[in-house]
Amino acid sequence: MLQIPVRQARVHVRMRNRQEGSVLQGTVQASCLGFDTELAIESDAPPEAIRRLVAVAERGCYTMQALLQPVAFQRTVTLNGQLLEPLPPQPAE
Repeated sequence: MLQIPVRQARVHVRMRNRQEGSVLQGTVQASCLGFDTELAIESDAPPEAIRRLVAVAERGCYTMQALLQPVAFQRTVTLNGQLLEPLPPQPAE
C-alpha cells in the first residue's frame, strides 16, 4: 500500500436527481443530474502525497469508474421462474 498516514477521512456524496411523468400513466422518467463529493482528510502528510492517495483511490473505485466511463448494463427479468422480456425503452420526451 501507499503507507500515507491518515488520521481521519470523511466523505459526503450528494446525488442530484429528477423525475418527470406519471407512474400510473406509464410516463415516468427518472434521470440523474449529477454527483457531488466532498472529501475531508486529516493528515500530517504533505499535500502531494494526499493528492496521490486520492487519485489512486478514485482510480480503484469501481463505482466512480462505472459512472465516469459508462459500461454495458445487462438485465434479466423472470416471472414465476420464466424469462420475461422487458418492454423496450421509451424515447425521452
